[in-house]
Amino acid sequence: MSPMLIIPVGSTEQHGPHLPLDTDTRIAAAVAHEVLEHLGEALTGEWMVAPPVSYGASGEHEGFPGTVSIGTAALRSLLVEYGRSASSWASRLVFVNGHGGNVEALAAAAALLRQESRDVGWVPCLAQGADAHAGHTETSVLLHISPGSVWTDELSAGNTAPLSELMPAMRTGGIAAVSEVGVLGDPTTATAAEGQRIFAEMVNGCAGRIKRWQPDRNGLLT
Repeated sequence: MSPMLIIPVGSTEQHGPHLPLDTDTRIAAAVAHEVLEHLGEALTGEWMVAPPVSYGASGEHEGFPGTVSIGTAALRSLLVEYGRSASSWASRLVFVNGHGGNVEALAAAAALLRQESRDVGWVPCLAQGADAHAGHTETSVLLHISPGSVWTDELSAGNTAPLSELMPAMRTGGIAAVSEVGVLGDPTTATAAEGQRIFAEMVNGCAGRIKRWQPDRNGLLT
């Protein structure tokens, strides 16, 4: 039986003063490893988790110290070449995405790989009602999966307006145009218990999509 591969995809970017630069990568990797436990051994092969892709398209965070963005075009190329190489020995690939800025690159890369007759898909780490960046949602999840990496004495609320209201300013000025601290949401309400619930929702959502394996034309598993 051929192995099948789960690849976490994250980013290296600011997450306010209280969360580490690799927050998105940590979440994607933790979700991927937990999903592995849900999938077990399939009839067509054994699932494996790859080391994460730790750099992504994070241009909206430029200007905040620590952010390193490779951009959409470079990320797309990286994922395409990754997929071509890994598909030479793995029968199926799924990218588990932890950063919203990666979506354009993931969709384009997966679409091309599928056009080349490679069995590739991708899933987002989603939770209903999540805030946008370094707020209640991500801080809660980190308190659950990596509590020692959260600087709780640095917690402070960012811009809590709906993302739809912030997008016009963010399109031209990035996160810095709407939040001096680089936070969208309120991390002061975060708890580990809430993080456990949110994390479970992410895992169950990703595992369900992978089990169904119904990719759209851009490889998004539905």
